[in-house]
Amino acid sequence: MGSEGDGVEAPLPGRVKTSGKEFHVPLIQNIDEDKLEKHLKKCNSREKPKPIYYCKGINGGCEDAVETAKQQVSICTLSKEELEKIIGKLLKTTSSLDSQLIDQTSTHRALEKALNDPKNGEHAFKHLKQKASLAGNLERLGLLGSNRCFVEFGAGRGKLSHWIDLALQDAENVHFLLVERATTRFKVDGKHRRQGSTFERLQIDIEDLNLSNVPLLARENLPVVAIGKHLCGAATDLALRCLLRSYKTENKDPDKEPLEKRLKSDERETIRAHPLNLSNCTLLNTPNGLPIHGVAIAVCCHHRCEWKHYVGKEFFFSQDLTADDFKIFQRLSSWATCGMKRHSIDTSEVEFGSTHPKVEEHSFEEEGSAYEGTMTAEEREHVGRLCKHLIDQGRIWYLQQQGFDSALQYYTSPSISLENVLLTAIPFQQLSSLRTLK
Repeated sequence: MGSEGDGVEAPLPGRVKTSGKEFHVPLIQNIDEDKLEKHLKKCNSREKPKPIYYCKGINGGCEDAVETAKQQVSICTLSKEELEKIIGKLLKTTSSLDSQLIDQTSTHRALEKALNDPKNGEHAFKHLKQKASLAGNLERLGLLGSNRCFVEFGAGRGKLSHWIDLALQDAENVHFLLVERATTRFKVDGKHRRQGSTFERLQIDIEDLNLSNVPLLARENLPVVAIGKHLCGAATDLALRCLLRSYKTENKDPDKEPLEKRLKSDERETIRAHPLNLSNCTLLNTPNGLPIHGVAIAVCCHHRCEWKHYVGKEFFFSQDLTADDFKIFQRLSSWATCGMKRHSIDTSEVEFGSTHPKVEEHSFEEEGSAYEGTMTAEEREHVGRLCKHLIDQGRIWYLQQQGFDSALQYYTSPSISLENVLLTAIPFQQLSSLRTLK
């Protein structure tokens, strides 16, 4: 910017100097008038036109007064008594939740050759094991097949979609939408030439993505399968809201207000008192052709969650928890994976779609070190796991309120990845059909 190659002539930034005339340029260099048109076509700093599916902050959630007034909580500033009180509240809340996850570690034949290839080192092997298990779980849930669109959130280089495509060699009319906000090098989606599947990349923040306006989805009208590997922190909440916001009103009277505004005060209290009782609320999806076929997202980095974006606020309120509690639990969740000297954390393939720098996704703060004298490493890890589970339970609740059978399960071992929990969701009606077929 502003180099000789850009034709700098005038000392006034952002203007074009000509004989007797100067023109304002909405960039930060000065350009000769006769070179301006050509330069604006190639300059990387120009503001590009927004795609039709861009809608700023559509999936961001509501920012309340608590969110704006409070700064990020530092665990190190809490006294021993304050920490014991918040951990006591955590233990009391999670005691009523099922915290024992089923091990659904799986694999898929499409990755068998790569898994047995000695050229793949330990690092590549770990990522292949995770992708194989994700593909195997998609198959277990009946989500692999023809005539559908896979939307990979936080796609990165697109390797998860790559392997799923290979697992669908006999399928027809399969489409992949790869959502990634960052400019990505060494993408693999451009190498696919198989008939029966197409790949399209959407370079956009999940927070700003109006999925229903994506031309492919509007044109093909195919059911969507949402996938993601290591969709960090708030990106999982943004992705879930993106899915449900795009499709939840499709078969509903558009003149009606959202559920939370339509409920009477006594109905609100009923939901708060019995958050997991689906008979107490109105489902926003209808049984007539649910366009969301399923969800399979490997979650991680709960310390990167944000109250503003979090989809489980009503769940927290139903448990007599507040936004302040959420922020402390969010920080404590890092204890599950940080400071564990016997483990190593793989940071090379972090895939994220929210508003934080990629290089920091797994950069945990050693906040547990301040309490090493009062809590063992195992105790801190247990507290961190409970915090992560509690946050994920809010996501489960959110999906259940929308008419999905949702669950958490382990999809790989801690030796492969410490972030080894998979969030899945299937529409209740679709689940009933699968059981009938069996």
